[in-house]
Amino acid sequence: MKYSSLKIQHLTLFLILTLLFSCSKKEDKAAEATAESKAVTTVELTQAQYDNANIELGKVSTKNISYNIQVTGMIDVPPQNLISVSAPMGGFVKSTSLLQGTHIHKGDVMAEIENPEFITLQQDYIDTKNKLSFLSQEYDRQKELNKENVSSAKVFQQTTTDYKNLKNVLNALEEKLKLIGFNPNSLQEGKISSNVKIRAAISGYVTAVNVNIGKYVTPNDIMFEIVDIKHVHAELNVFEKDIMNVQIGQKVKIRLSNSPQKEYSGHIHLINHKINADRTVRVHAHFDEENPVFIPSMYLDAEIETKDAKATVLPNEAVVTAEGKSYIYALKTKDAKNYTFDMVEVKKGITENEFTAVVLPAHFDVTNAQIVTKGAFSLLSKMLNAGEEE
Repeated sequence: MKYSSLKIQHLTLFLILTLLFSCSKKEDKAAEATAESKAVTTVELTQAQYDNANIELGKVSTKNISYNIQVTGMIDVPPQNLISVSAPMGGFVKSTSLLQGTHIHKGDVMAEIENPEFITLQQDYIDTKNKLSFLSQEYDRQKELNKENVSSAKVFQQTTTDYKNLKNVLNALEEKLKLIGFNPNSLQEGKISSNVKIRAAISGYVTAVNVNIGKYVTPNDIMFEIVDIKHVHAELNVFEKDIMNVQIGQKVKIRLSNSPQKEYSGHIHLINHKINADRTVRVHAHFDEENPVFIPSMYLDAEIETKDAKATVLPNEAVVTAEGKSYIYALKTKDAKNYTFDMVEVKKGITENEFTAVVLPAHFDVTNAQIVTKGAFSLLSKMLNAGEEE
């Protein structure tokens, strides 16, 4: 019985000690939080320190500043300026002399292909044309006989149907020959050929050669690719958060990734209305001047100039950064011996020329506050050094 009572006393004592220890830890944390809340946000300088730091004071100003958007992109061409060349009908490549980079003009022969079926198709056209000539005469004869009631209407109707059907067949053969590359008018002179010439649809540079002599090609095979670089443009990728500030007609400064020292000017021409999977919007920009150095698929960096807007600004030297945050220093007090400055956290905006846009705290005295416009980094260094000494 005594043993049980003693055990209970020990357990009670253990619980009391645990509770006291827990309260002590909470008090320590509260003390730490209080210390943090009283972190130093002021710095004091003597007159000598003030002079040595070359500090200058000034006031917040309002200035028209451009919000330039930094984007990336690539050189591209319109769909009509990039042509894939294929054979309308299969055949063996008989000749070609093109190499990548060759400049050609619209209508130039790019290759010649041959196929025995070409001969059959041309022969069918000639035969059909001859049959139609005979049937045309029969049609005219039956038409006259039908007017004079010499021939039955049934015979005339059959002749008319045969004539129209054969005429449709001839038209279809003629269009097929034109599509392949033959001139039906030349076949009237008996010029039948097993070869057909593949001609360039546009003027430009050959960027791909996928054939060689003797290779069999089908209509699905891309034999050549041609690009016309006269109307190259810049395809820019603008992030979703910036697209509301982009408008047609805005100026663009463009630098190619392989020569960033050279700058080219352009302007926004079109803005897509679809957000891509990477949360960007495609924006189409035209160059102000064409340049032969532009090659499709070149990567580029660009800067879109938006409209000027009024902003609260300070000289660049007035804004300092510490632990990922931006600060300025405002004069708090001044007497014969000392200067005291308050460290004020601000939100840093864009920088243009020698000024930086800032968003000040809600109750900041913009009218009367004297800001350190030069020497702010010296004040920051003094505060950091003071913190290390403590």
